[in-house]
Amino acid sequence: MAKNYVSNSQESVRMFKSNLLEPLTKVHFTVPLVLFVPVIVYFSWRSFATYAVSIGFYLGYFAIGLFVWTFTEYVMHRFVFHLPPKGKIMERLHFIFHGVHHDYPMDKLRLVMPPSVSIPLALALYFLFKLFLNDVQMAAFFPGFIVGYLFYDIGHYAMHHYNFKSGIMKRIKQHHMLHHYQDADKGYGVSSPLWDFIFGSNFEKKKRAK
Repeated sequence: MAKNYVSNSQESVRMFKSNLLEPLTKVHFTVPLVLFVPVIVYFSWRSFATYAVSIGFYLGYFAIGLFVWTFTEYVMHRFVFHLPPKGKIMERLHFIFHGVHHDYPMDKLRLVMPPSVSIPLALALYFLFKLFLNDVQMAAFFPGFIVGYLFYDIGHYAMHHYNFKSGIMKRIKQHHMLHHYQDADKGYGVSSPLWDFIFGSNFEKKKRAK
């Protein structure tokens, strides 16, 4: 495969001269779990303790939340993270948000979203979904959405640093590695290739890694 990256070193390249800004770009892969597992527990608790929903109701909206996450992930990755930058400022922003990951795909501290991005984004999406769902529905929907996000973030780290021997995770990892090392304009789904199949951004079978 063509070399579409700068380095496979696990060390982090410095992005800012400022000692205040630089730490905000790095995060241990367990941080999303610490931040968002309590969110999942809280909303799930509200579903049953406050709204007394049935198991079927909860699981139904939880599943919808998971499904909506897969679409959100695809749209953000394809149309935000891979938006062609125009001008020096946009090029710099693109590198900060996603370009650095493609240049240094094995950087251990830049494989999950830092809280400086994940928390504001989670809040923005929460209030967006509130426009369409009531409090009872949100209490079951949002945990599913956040579980999807955590699978994306922690799974993304594992894809770069864990050698899956078989099974679905091996296939998902192969899909993501083709995005990094073969064609960055395909394979935008990280936790699932579903939307790549639907929107025609999947890899041709003859090019798939064996």
